[in-house]
Amino acid sequence: MEELKELRKEIDRIDEEILRLLNERAKLAKRIGEIKSKANLPIHVPEREREIFEKILRLNKEVYGGVFPQEALVHIYREIISACLSLEKKIKVAYLGPKATFTHQAALEFFGFSAHYTPCSTIRDVFVEVETKRADYGVVPVENTIEGVVNYTLDMFLESDVKIAGEIVIPITLHLLSASDSIENVEKVYSHKMALAQCRSWLEKNLPSVQVIEVESTAKACEIALEDERAGAVASEVAAYTYHLNILARNIQDSGDNFTRFLVIAKRDLKPTGSDKTSILFGVKDEPGALYKALEVFYKHGINLTKIESRPSKKKAWDYVFFVDLEGHKEEERVEKALKELKEKTQFLKVLGSYPKALLQE
Repeated sequence: MEELKELRKEIDRIDEEILRLLNERAKLAKRIGEIKSKANLPIHVPEREREIFEKILRLNKEVYGGVFPQEALVHIYREIISACLSLEKKIKVAYLGPKATFTHQAALEFFGFSAHYTPCSTIRDVFVEVETKRADYGVVPVENTIEGVVNYTLDMFLESDVKIAGEIVIPITLHLLSASDSIENVEKVYSHKMALAQCRSWLEKNLPSVQVIEVESTAKACEIALEDERAGAVASEVAAYTYHLNILARNIQDSGDNFTRFLVIAKRDLKPTGSDKTSILFGVKDEPGALYKALEVFYKHGINLTKIESRPSKKKAWDYVFFVDLEGHKEEERVEKALKELKEKTQFLKVLGSYPKALLQE
């Protein structure tokens, strides 16, 4: 027991040292903010954040043996950076709402709890918030591994001049939530149609006699469950904390490989980090082999394409545009050359942005 007592003393000493260093970091962040403000420099620099994350992950693994989990380290440093940044300026983030949805969760994972968040009713509203500079950033869903692409997000890039400034990939884990503390009390289950579709087998097997009801969002389902102990909601863990609901059953989604990718949008371009993606859209001429000739450019320059999607151009029937994600930054020599060639082989080319790849997804 004496050894336990001494170890706890050592933990107390370390905690005090961590607290001292956090306050030192906060003071430095405030000073940096003052310098940036005087020089009219952007307060938030995502490229610098990426550099910090990569450094601490590398040090944790290579120098300290990786005893502390990498994913937990990312979450901790996200909040440290978010809190320090808020001392310089409160970052304003618009997202597809309402609160406690997966888009809200993605935004929190990217910007931390110290940012100021504005939920929006539609994807278009998120774009408008960024375009009008009412928000510094926006967060919108773009694709799910089961449900596919979010077409409305892609369509917005056809008409908007905002840039892609980041991506977030999160696992979609669904839970049965309720104000009751027993699953036996649940008589109705509410959720968004997509969430219900993704856990249909579990519901049929475990709650075969329960009525399943679609509502406009997982957040609305939680609001109903909060008021009625006989109601259950299918939603995220963030929703459980937000609405103070009990988690009656965890991970009820039918597939374990359920991920959603979100895009961060902004008004400015980002500098290369060395681990980037570039997103573009282009239209080809209505002639045989036009798409082949366009895509051949990337093969020629040894550039890997991670995604390609087609969407109607909305200009005339059977006219399509192509959305492509590729590895590399637009300022890299080979990417720059490829995009220059591509412009000559297409009707139009629009670079949507170059941005760091999602952390821990490389």
